[in-house]
Amino acid sequence: MSSESRTAVVIPAAGRGVRLGPGAPKALRALNGTPMLIHAVRAMAASRAVSLVVVVAPPEGAAEVKTLLADHALPERTDFLVVPGGESRQESVRAGLDALPPGIDIVLVHDAARPLVPVDTVDGVIEAVRDGAPAVVPALPLADTVKQVEPAATPGEPERVVATPERARLRAVQTPQGFDRATLARAHESVTDNVTDDASMVEQLGLPVVVVPGHEEAFKVTRPLDLVLAEAVLARRRANDGF
Repeated sequence: MSSESRTAVVIPAAGRGVRLGPGAPKALRALNGTPMLIHAVRAMAASRAVSLVVVVAPPEGAAEVKTLLADHALPERTDFLVVPGGESRQESVRAGLDALPPGIDIVLVHDAARPLVPVDTVDGVIEAVRDGAPAVVPALPLADTVKQVEPAATPGEPERVVATPERARLRAVQTPQGFDRATLARAHESVTDNVTDDASMVEQLGLPVVVVPGHEEAFKVTRPLDLVLAEAVLARRRANDGF
């Protein structure tokens, strides 16, 4: 794949984010006074390789998201598009894929709930796809030992450990995940299982998925404590970078 390959990002942002509690959809929650979605869009558009960002909005909230993007300063070299999403994350990513124009060769799929991904991580994923990988995921080694358990019949009850996977062989996967466009389109056409990430759909096609280094600041904002951590990261960046 040539260095002239054009890259688009699809950001599925149609979910409600129930674990953060009631209120606005998670992607529209404010982080340091700016909606998390805007931080995520800026993080993707910070890469000079990204020419288009497609935001997949809640079906009833597409107009609100369009207004949101128009109200915030975004890089002029990047095009932005808002399309309505579906019931599941998979349907929403598919809607974003269907909205891509011709001439896009590389597609990144990024969680709106990962607002602080450094541009080096975005560029590293794109570079690995350009170098020929059909699917690329940024990931980190695990700090914790992981146990496989037999789920309890009643939530909150003790669970029996059935195995301890070798930690050195495990990775915690982040986004943006990067794909050759044709590969991702094929995965969405042929894999119907409800999966938690797009790379596992490519795995089901029997194609290789490679891991590149992720970043500790690419964490997912899921619970209230994550919001506190994200605010702290932004405060440190402002102190270091003066923005």
